[in-house]
Amino acid sequence: MAKVAVVFADGCEEVEGLSVVDVLRRLNIQTDMVGLISQDVMGDHQIKLTCDKVVDDSLLDYDLVAFPGGMTGSANLRDNQKLRDLMVKRHEIGKWDAAMCAAPRALARYGVLADADYTVFPGLDRETKKDAPTGNFKENITVTDQKHKVLTSRGPATAWAFAYAIAETLGVDTKELKHTMLYDYLADNIKESL
Repeated sequence: MAKVAVVFADGCEEVEGLSVVDVLRRLNIQTDMVGLISQDVMGDHQIKLTCDKVVDDSLLDYDLVAFPGGMTGSANLRDNQKLRDLMVKRHEIGKWDAAMCAAPRALARYGVLADADYTVFPGLDRETKKDAPTGNFKENITVTDQKHKVLTSRGPATAWAFAYAIAETLGVDTKELKHTMLYDYLADNIKESL
């Protein structure tokens, strides 16, 4: 059975991380909330999160590790040497890594986006291009690079698309859950509400 870790840092976009945890747990995918330096994390919008564990070498055992964004949260992920070392090892052994919103800048700094197709929050592609000049920035809602095992998405409103893309990458059928959560209804009707 697939196993996923979502890494939460102080200043993270709560909705992005919790949407992934929620969707994956609904699909019966073991999903652990992992705090960057503490089990207690304060999100960007002052929502206190309590994680299951703290980043350690067990991050190497997960089939996929996902990062939520947030400018402060993603900077904390980007600048943490212990996390960087683990993510580089994961990439070297061919494990999946995922990041959304501002968090792909952490993957870019780690070297994980080299030659990979990816997306990032609008405007941050300038930063990711400096750290990963051979990466291929796209404007899609989600981008899954099968060759480099990188999955990325754009921002808070794309959190469910990101979560479903993670599940599908891990080989899980999401059709029924998309229907019961009204995701398919949203996809068909969102223009009417704008």
